[in-house]
Amino acid sequence: MSWQKYILAFGITAAIFGTAFYIAARFDSARVADIRATQEAVSIDILSLETQFDLLGNLPCSIIADNPVLSDELDELASRLSVAEGNLGSDNAEVISLKKQYSLLQIKDYLLLQEVSQKCSSFEPVYVLYFYSNTGDCTDCARLGEVLTYLRQTYPGLRVYSFDYNLNLSALQTLIALRKVRGDLPALIINDRAPVYGFRNLEQMEELIPELSTLSTTTATTTER
Repeated sequence: MSWQKYILAFGITAAIFGTAFYIAARFDSARVADIRATQEAVSIDILSLETQFDLLGNLPCSIIADNPVLSDELDELASRLSVAEGNLGSDNAEVISLKKQYSLLQIKDYLLLQEVSQKCSSFEPVYVLYFYSNTGDCTDCARLGEVLTYLRQTYPGLRVYSFDYNLNLSALQTLIALRKVRGDLPALIINDRAPVYGFRNLEQMEELIPELSTLSTTTATTTER
């Protein structure tokens, strides 16, 4: 009888583990499918944005000044990338590839912004270059990111470009070198001024960006102080 009990216990244990593995496999399959769908959507967004960049660059000043940059599209793309990064991890090869593509689009948008401001004398952009790290060596990066997100939601005309300082991308590293940004993160460049380092709360950011007074505002639901 004792060996029958052992066999029964083994069978029950095997059934429990088998069920757990089955559920985990189903969960992983669903998660992978969701990530793949996100990646496909990101790829389509990237192709669409690149086409829009070409179109905007050839438009007359009067039209570009009314809608000079692609804020909504880039923000949506950032949200999709955030989902992929949360599911796969920041060190995943596919996530890194998508982040590189997104960073290139941001640089393109930044260059287009500069071109429009030179071409259209009446257009005075207000923008922030934000350099962060998500490798665990920047405790204030997430907090400052929340402040910048609030400002971007409150002032739709404010451009916020977010770059992973440690991303191995030659175009980004060239931008970092040209703007002389050190590795003391978080780091900000506001409207071509010298880099600013360290966390700033909402009031301090508003003091750093007096040009915000020239932008129209929307009602935000939360405030990061």
